[in-house]
Amino acid sequence: MTLLSRIRRLARGVLLPLLLVTAMLPALSGCNYVIAIAYLIHGPPSIQPDFEKTTGESMTDYHTVVAVVCYAPTEVKWDFEAIDFEIAEYVTKQMFMHQIRVIDPDRIRDWLDKHSEWDKPEEIGAAFHATHVVYIDLQGYHLYEKNSTQLFRGRAEAMVSVWKMDGEEGDKIYSKELTSLFPLKVARSVYETSYYRFKKEYLVRLSEEIGRLFYPYYNGDDIKDAT
Repeated sequence: MTLLSRIRRLARGVLLPLLLVTAMLPALSGCNYVIAIAYLIHGPPSIQPDFEKTTGESMTDYHTVVAVVCYAPTEVKWDFEAIDFEIAEYVTKQMFMHQIRVIDPDRIRDWLDKHSEWDKPEEIGAAFHATHVVYIDLQGYHLYEKNSTQLFRGRAEAMVSVWKMDGEEGDKIYSKELTSLFPLKVARSVYETSYYRFKKEYLVRLSEEIGRLFYPYYNGDDIKDAT
């Protein structure tokens, strides 16, 4: 994340709520006043990740070590040759930035290149002594609006599963179907940005959507991705 991005996130997550609540304080009293003060001190309430709600476990536990793997079918890789590795790399970075211990995606990619016969996520977890494997089964991936070559709109469908390791074996403890769309409100003209820049933007967005299954986030985090 660039310095400018960090500043913008800080402004959105801290400074703007601070100004808003400060302006409201004179009109508040009693219990509402106490709630507003708590908001000022602790920040806006975060949304609990779906993985925690479903399993009762947390990916941020100190002893948790996560391997992220993505599988893309041949028909997707015809147009996006390295999309499986790119998504795994971007999701790994998102999880790392949110205090989740993750295995270097380059190490996993090297292992996958040398073990093309692998067919179970547990094999990767065992190879890297991971406690959990996040397995992204990418079922569809597009960068253009439907029936258009003049409008960019990232679209993806995936099944995100988690395998909990116990030595060489693993059990699937979580599964979530994910449907992604970016920008959220309207498509973007190809004359506004380049193909490669938009592709990178969408990889960031998609990796955030997947990552949020495992770490807390805020309602306002989607505002920047509306258009």
